[in-house]
Amino acid sequence: MSPLSIGITTGIAIGIIFLMRPRRFYIVRHGETLLNASHIKQGAEGRLSELGKQQAGKVGTRLALLHIQEIIASPYERTRETTAIINKHLRVPISYSPLLVERRNPSEIIGKNRDDHTVVRIVDQMDLAYHEDEYRFSDEENFIDLRDRARKCLNLLARQGAHTTCVITHHVFLKMLLACMLYRERLHASDYAKLSFFNMVDNAGISICEYHPWLRFSRTCGWKVVSFNETI
Repeated sequence: MSPLSIGITTGIAIGIIFLMRPRRFYIVRHGETLLNASHIKQGAEGRLSELGKQQAGKVGTRLALLHIQEIIASPYERTRETTAIINKHLRVPISYSPLLVERRNPSEIIGKNRDDHTVVRIVDQMDLAYHEDEYRFSDEENFIDLRDRARKCLNLLARQGAHTTCVITHHVFLKMLLACMLYRERLHASDYAKLSFFNMVDNAGISICEYHPWLRFSRTCGWKVVSFNETI
């Protein structure tokens, strides 16, 4: 074999190894917002509270030890603010994806206190009662909408070339993302309701996941949940 052929073969082998190496994702819920502290159901708006800013700073300090190479975040106000604080410690490229935004709540509850009787009734119907996958209360993202978006998001993350990535998103969407990793095509609304009820996600909580390209055709499509909702 000629030196040129050896060089080409070696280059191809190195490229394959690079493409097939596992990738780790640190998925972070944004810091506490002023509306979180007041127990108000949010839409796209909502700035961080002082506590939320402190939480984001602590996450940044921790992630700075882990050689993060990039950040992908939701474009909402609270996630942008969390991202900016974390990136003071990381100093890495940032990109924003609408696939990472929070589930759209029904307009009937946005801006209202979570303890309001109307809000409690609607949330119970949507999140805590078993229902068909297609159930929709009004104008919210229903289970199928959210599941399909989470699957698209996993495909986006699987295409990332960075070895370690920080993903900054929201409470409900983070849980749906993890549910899709765990259940894939077997995930239905009743499964998600159980997982969601027993697994709350704290502000600035970190969940660690891995994607293994060589396992993409396995039952989990290459995804593995390493840890859930680690808090600092």
